[in-house]
Amino acid sequence: MKKKVKTYQNRMQNIEYENKGPVQIGPNASYIWRTDPRHLVFLLSRYKFCSKLLEGKKKVLEVGCGDGLGIPILLQTTGSVHGLDLEDVLIDELKEKYRGNAKASFSVLDITKSRPKEQYDAVCSLDVIEHIPQKLENKYLINIVKSLKKDGVCIIGTPNITAKNYATKLSKKDHINLKDHKSLKELLEKYFNNVFLFSMNDEVVHTGFYPMAHYLFAVAVGRRS
Repeated sequence: MKKKVKTYQNRMQNIEYENKGPVQIGPNASYIWRTDPRHLVFLLSRYKFCSKLLEGKKKVLEVGCGDGLGIPILLQTTGSVHGLDLEDVLIDELKEKYRGNAKASFSVLDITKSRPKEQYDAVCSLDVIEHIPQKLENKYLINIVKSLKKDGVCIIGTPNITAKNYATKLSKKDHINLKDHKSLKELLEKYFNNVFLFSMNDEVVHTGFYPMAHYLFAVAVGRRS
């Protein structure tokens, strides 16, 4: 005999679960949930920060969307999101997951080699630049800038090099181009008139002492070309 759910809220949530099944969070997020679930909170907080800054933007491009963990958060405040990633396995899964959803679209693309044909009101790229060889970082940013409208907003998020000793073995292997606050700001100022930096520790974004931040956000506006 099936047990009755007692409260109204739990009953409604249970009905939703029975009708739609469990949420699939993708291979990247699943790995984090299994190995370091607190880190998943930090990742979600990064997307919350982006979603608040980009509220009201009609067309947003996410460069390096991975398995799409942040897409639902961005869609809470923006009109649409187009996700790019060089991993076709992840993009194929996202296309299937969001089939029929006009607000989310995806394509396989290496931003260091090419760019989307359209221009967007905003671009966000979290946990990407540290994976890109330094010799290709300018190509990465040039293609991002060309994907932005003249008054567009660009948000780049990356781990702080000052925190590299505390990174996991998995991260240390792939993080080949870490920045500190000075180098990140100087790099983006080549392409934008205004660059604002924020610190982040765990899930808290603040304007505190940059060298003690685990994570850095650069918010750039006014593209130069």
